Amino acid sequence: MSNVEVSGENAAGTALVGAGEFKLEVVVLPVSDVDRAKEFYESLGWRLDADVARGEDLRLVQLTPPGSGCSIQFGTNIASAAPGSAQSLYLAVPDIEAARSKLLAQGVEVGEVFHEEALGARFHNPGRAPGPAPGRATYGSFAAFSDPDGNGWLLQEITTRLPGR
Repeated sequence: MSNVEVSGENAAGTALVGAGEFKLEVVVLPVSDVDRAKEFYESLGWRLDADVARGEDLRLVQLTPPGSGCSIQFGTNIASAAPGSAQSLYLAVPDIEAARSKLLAQGVEVGEVFHEEALGARFHNPGRAPGPAPGRATYGSFAAFSDPDGNGWLLQEITTRLPGR
């Protein structure tokens, strides 16, 4: 049996996944209209990585948010879940107000900035307090928006990462 090198860089200079590492690469979104979803995410400035089809029965679209190591995929015969059923997908941003303003300028309906009155309130409207977290505490400010199918996104302001992140 030969040894296989699993860490290092590929020919493009991109770090490979090392033994024992698990990097989230793609999240699959259920959508009802592939072209509409593609247009929406492209309008946000997300990079189109792929749009491939195999006949009428299979189409895969992949886009990546600016600065993200994780992409989204959707298409025809890709997701088994109901369109719009993906919820609480996080987008980490360094400035919640600037990110919200940018989305609003792009025509996206984004809720007001809020923080939690109690842990977990970010997932349920009751318990959301208006405005950013007291002292703009990192990880504490949120704003919510949805794609045209209702897949739900949370902007989360992260100004200082926890150790190990």
